[in-house]
Amino acid sequence: MKYLLLIYGNITRDAVAALSEDEQKALYAGWGAINSTPGVTPGMQMEDPSAATTIRVENGETLVTDGPFPQTKEALGGFFVFEADDLDAAIELAARVPTASMGGAIEVRPLVES
Repeated sequence: MKYLLLIYGNITRDAVAALSEDEQKALYAGWGAINSTPGVTPGMQMEDPSAATTIRVENGETLVTDGPFPQTKEALGGFFVFEADDLDAAIELAARVPTASMGGAIEVRPLVES
């Protein structure tokens, strides 16, 4: 089964830059370990939420809003796909994502495979 792991947090580039050199090294080592885990297909890091544009269509009119539409403390910052035997394995990997221990959350969602 393939699982999509959605990474939510408030860790911006500025927040990472404010970390000590040792903290940054530990953060990057944690991500390196995740990306080298068998079954993981790394996704891409997203720009900070302030760079987002939200599109909605109401009554045939396209509405464009700068930034993420919902005002949330945590924003979607990235994702990756993990092929695992079961949900428990995906949960175990999600707990290793550095963002999870830095105040963020990881959503694990099974992918529909046809």
